[in-house]
Amino acid sequence: MTDTKIHKQVFWFNVISYLGVVIGVVSTVFIYPYNKEFLGIVRYTDSLAQLLFPILLFGGGQALVHFYPTLKNQNKPALFKYSILSILVLSFGVFGVLLIGNFFSEWNHYYYLFYAFPIAFVLAFVELFKRQSIHINKIEVPTFYEKIIPKLALPAIFMLLIYGYLNIHNALLAFIVSYFILFLLLLFYILKHFKLKWDFSMKSLFSEVNRKEYYKYSFFGFLGSFGSIIAFRIDAFMIPEFLTFEANGTFAIGMALATSLAIPATGVFAIYAPKISAYLKNDEIDELGIKYKETAKLLFFIGAILYTAVVLGIDSLFQMLPAYDKLVDSIPIIFLLGANVFLNMSTGFNNEIISYSKYFRFNIIFVLLLAVLNIFLNIFFLTQTDLGIIGVAYASLIAMVTFNCIKLIFVYRKFRILPFDKNYLKVVAVVSMVFFIFYMLPIHSNPLLNLILKSGFNTLIIVFVTYKLKAIYSLNYWIAKLYKQWR
Repeated sequence: MTDTKIHKQVFWFNVISYLGVVIGVVSTVFIYPYNKEFLGIVRYTDSLAQLLFPILLFGGGQALVHFYPTLKNQNKPALFKYSILSILVLSFGVFGVLLIGNFFSEWNHYYYLFYAFPIAFVLAFVELFKRQSIHINKIEVPTFYEKIIPKLALPAIFMLLIYGYLNIHNALLAFIVSYFILFLLLLFYILKHFKLKWDFSMKSLFSEVNRKEYYKYSFFGFLGSFGSIIAFRIDAFMIPEFLTFEANGTFAIGMALATSLAIPATGVFAIYAPKISAYLKNDEIDELGIKYKETAKLLFFIGAILYTAVVLGIDSLFQMLPAYDKLVDSIPIIFLLGANVFLNMSTGFNNEIISYSKYFRFNIIFVLLLAVLNIFLNIFFLTQTDLGIIGVAYASLIAMVTFNCIKLIFVYRKFRILPFDKNYLKVVAVVSMVFFIFYMLPIHSNPLLNLILKSGFNTLIIVFVTYKLKAIYSLNYWIAKLYKQWR
């Protein structure tokens, strides 16, 4: 695959991902607040599906990526077919367990598992098809289907529900149907570009791939995926169990807007992933340390601009929207979960360093520990305090701070590198002082003027002072380049 094709695919992958985020944010602000109970139900059902789908996939996606490049051409289709067959067999088994469990369970929300299961079934295949599309260099269309179809379907279903054309049961069924449309489109696309012979003899495949090694790798992939879901999505499951679906909807709005702050970090981590892997393979730790500092500093700067703008201006922005009274309860959630995202950006790519090193299995351990900590903290805040969903947000923040500190210490002990330097501290000082000044300024009665005066000028001054200090190479480079073009 040529560099031109790679860059083209990366470009369209990012464009489609950002388009999906924009659609999601617009829907979150203008549509979802009008029925937060249904939003909470959808998020709860989706969280159950997210818990089920790693079981159905059982690391098959990771195993496909790991073993596929080393196989002979005649065995590559066999690996893909084996992954498909595994999902079908596991799905049959899990569905049987769910049916049997229905006769014995006294869990009030058990029936939501039957809404979640078909979504999980589709998600398992979507993940597998997406991995296969990378191998055949056809990532753009599957990414478009995955990122856009659910983002368009859900607001459309919401509108039909809000205007009385659907009840909650039928709306959930329509949501499931939208996923099967996604499944069929991806299936036809993959089979169009990757011809399969439907014989399921696997002797040739497992004569080349050690069966025990395959299952071992798949199991570790499953543990990592399942642990990540519990660690990062458990709140969507626990809030309805202890509070209400409406509270879950309020939390979902805050989470959707807060996580949108992470878009720049996603792009940076994707770009640097091959470089990190190369530095580690070649034992170029000094060069890795330099890039570690550069990216952490840059991401702290970007995160600081976005997060301080949100803290200073989100209430003013919501006041200009018709759904202000329905959005205002999500503001504390946005602040706390936004701090979560900001912190994760500020510590750079320590997660990637561990993942691409010989210590990659420690990432699974860390994620599982994070999951246990997150569950414990959620139960504590939901049962021992009156903070409600704000307590859940605090639980997430505390868990993430702990998680990042452990990873920082681990990377330092194993590689003797840190993401901080003097220029990083300069940027921290600039951001802190400028933010404090604008935070203390009195609030203007006009929300638009307040947004401009606080968020707008806060951003401009942080950028200007950081540029003058020459603390971030990338910032000075791009400003100089733009200045030359405008002259």
